[in-house]
Amino acid sequence: MKIKKAFAVLLAMVMLATGTAVGAYAADGVDYTINNTYANVNWNTYNQYKTDLHSHSTVSDGDQTIREQVEAHYSHGFDIMALSDHGAVDYGWDKDTEAKTIRVVLSVKEGNRPIDPLKASGVTDAGLDYTYADDYYKQYDENGNALHTMMRVPYANEQNPTSFNNAHVNTWFADYGNDVVGGTSDYATPIRKIDALGGLSVINHPGEYTNARDEECFEDAYDMDNIHCSYVINKFANLLLKYDSCIGIDINSKGDSRTRFDRKLWDILLQKVVPHGRNVYGIATSDAHNPNIVNSGYTWMVMPELTTDALRTSMEDGAFFSASYYMGSREEIRAWASELAAAGVEPEFAAKLQATYETIVEEEKNGGQDTKFEFDQNAKVPMVTNVAVDENADTITIGTKDAYMVHWIADGEFIATGNTIDLDDYSDKIGSYVRAEVIGEGGVLYTQAFTLEYEGAPEAEDTFFIDLGLPATLICDTIVKALAFVLRFTGIIALGNLFLK
Repeated sequence: MKIKKAFAVLLAMVMLATGTAVGAYAADGVDYTINNTYANVNWNTYNQYKTDLHSHSTVSDGDQTIREQVEAHYSHGFDIMALSDHGAVDYGWDKDTEAKTIRVVLSVKEGNRPIDPLKASGVTDAGLDYTYADDYYKQYDENGNALHTMMRVPYANEQNPTSFNNAHVNTWFADYGNDVVGGTSDYATPIRKIDALGGLSVINHPGEYTNARDEECFEDAYDMDNIHCSYVINKFANLLLKYDSCIGIDINSKGDSRTRFDRKLWDILLQKVVPHGRNVYGIATSDAHNPNIVNSGYTWMVMPELTTDALRTSMEDGAFFSASYYMGSREEIRAWASELAAAGVEPEFAAKLQATYETIVEEEKNGGQDTKFEFDQNAKVPMVTNVAVDENADTITIGTKDAYMVHWIADGEFIATGNTIDLDDYSDKIGSYVRAEVIGEGGVLYTQAFTLEYEGAPEAEDTFFIDLGLPATLICDTIVKALAFVLRFTGIIALGNLFLK
């Protein structure tokens, strides 16, 4: 590649001297600066920690108590877990909730359910001893040998607990939002508050708020010609540009029904935001409200050690991979099936993908989609073992293990397969970034976007925006807060006080 570029430069100089046109050779002359979120990772010494940044317990509307949720994640091999109940800051897995109003409001729907926090030591439902101290949880086998360690993420909270349109924000590392009701359409307040307190946030399952989950096909979701779609996309873009502490959006969670078009949103936001000089990270989580979905989506955090500081650095740098056992988008399923078939790789797996795609197409003809592609949770999970960027050669190489294919995307369009991509070969298709998806029998893995700087790169567009959702916030939140006040502080609260004891 270096020889190719040197030859191109020499040839251009000769042609300039002789007056010969050089336009036909411009592609070889692109000089890319490749911003790599994994640049600080030492692949020889760092580990990858299985992480769920979003889960629920009976503190809010989850089906499992704190102890049950911790044990469920531990049994699936998680190394890091965030208990992000609605409107209830997690002050420790050994603490009862301080979100009294949230409990009263939810008791109308959920009833009075036990919280069952951890003790310093105890016995699991499976009969194993456990210990919990200083945000680290361990179980011990029958012989008293310690098994793996699982770490708690401090101050996790899903903000806007009573939002009428699911405008949810996950936050960590900052104590804000405990027992704060409301939040309809209001992403700005929790993101701003968390930013001021030095925490981190992410926009949760945007397909719920945008109603993209209700679209029947990929083409209709996030159509920029649609006024509503354009509004919400610009709303998210402006929040991301204004607050670096809002690191990105949820791209695949809870079985990928509501998020099945949110990779499209991710690509649109990348195209809008990257020219302004910042990245948008894609997060995958379980958003587990019940034990059946605990292991559905997660991230691999690439870190030197299992500490809170290392986790925060990984999240801020984008040194992580998002992963899921589910795929709900028929267009992505179709693309993977055709690429694997064309390459003659894993024909049985490709056929399963194709069959799922055809089933979804038939369901859409009948007015709805029930089917999703489910990866084998008992198979080996595809892993990234190394990321290497060569700016002289303009190449990115993804080392993998237990993977069938690496699928490259630029500006929302598939452009290539293979562990290595030479950007010069796709200069007519590349805009401000490329990203990769790693597919194997045991799931899909998403890299963060590699953002690009070069002469002729897409320019930043005007981001002027007026949030038209403020009236809805005012009206809906006034109603909810009034109801909460009545439940909490009037005679009717005799029932509530019963629940609060």
